[in-house]
Amino acid sequence: MKIAIVSSCGGHLTEVRCLREAYAGHDHFYVVNEPIALPDDMAGRTYFIRHAERDWRVLANLVEAWRILRRERPSLLLSTGAGPAVPFAIVARWLRIPVVFVETMTRVRRPSLTGRLMYLLADDFFYQWTELERHFPRGRCGGPLV
Repeated sequence: MKIAIVSSCGGHLTEVRCLREAYAGHDHFYVVNEPIALPDDMAGRTYFIRHAERDWRVLANLVEAWRILRRERPSLLLSTGAGPAVPFAIVARWLRIPVVFVETMTRVRRPSLTGRLMYLLADDFFYQWTELERHFPRGRCGGPLV
């Protein structure tokens, strides 16, 4: 199994890295939306894409997603958000790659915009707080990652 781990930098990346135990035994690569200093385990296996803020650059992210996912051919896409999650999930759906999304832990009572969009796109959807159950009835509460 090969896993594409797609995330914004900062807190979203910290959250998805809390799941390392689940994907460390599988071939995997990262996609992040800012050039950052990488921990040793991410070096040589990370793609950097444009940072899009709900503007025309999202179209560039779609093209980047197409190129990366076609090149890498992952069997699963995992994301905690935010920006790159939606364009990568759209392309993953086109390529029939299953998508797993975890809503960010900072959303306790109301879902994020990314969460609302990913709820429609993800094959498996997790949220971290029981208060979100009414917003995501088909999702599963997995509890806080950190």
